[in-house]
Amino acid sequence: MKKLFISAALFSLCSASVLAASAFSSGEDAVEYRKHAFQLIRHNASDIGDMLQGKVTFDAARAQKRADTLVALSALPWEAFSVEGANKASGDAKAEIWADFKDFTAKADKFQQDAKALQTAASSGDQAKLKAAFATFRGNCKACHDKYKAD
Repeated sequence: MKKLFISAALFSLCSASVLAASAFSSGEDAVEYRKHAFQLIRHNASDIGDMLQGKVTFDAARAQKRADTLVALSALPWEAFSVEGANKASGDAKAEIWADFKDFTAKADKFQQDAKALQTAASSGDQAKLKAAFATFRGNCKACHDKYKAD
């Protein structure tokens, strides 16, 4: 039953990105959606980071749960960047996103691949593998933020 619930929840999250474009009534809605998606990503990633840094006790099952969630969440924010008016709405997104949208979407694809690699590392139960995958995941987050996120 638990697996069925998790599968249904993940399917719902993944489906949300497909439906996202029709869910926005304005560019401001798209910005709010992106912000919320990134907050959830940050929360889950920070929990893994805290465990790996020893700030909280490492819990392999919790790390796996966070990594599984990150896979689903990693698909969500990107649709909201292509909504009409989203590039003119307020937010932390730099204009460079839309000037080089192909590079931006390539980084988004890489982000999703990194989340899957993190999930695989978490499923191994090997903390060293998880730490290496997490370093790649976070490094690519930073690289994208450096280029595309305003301070």
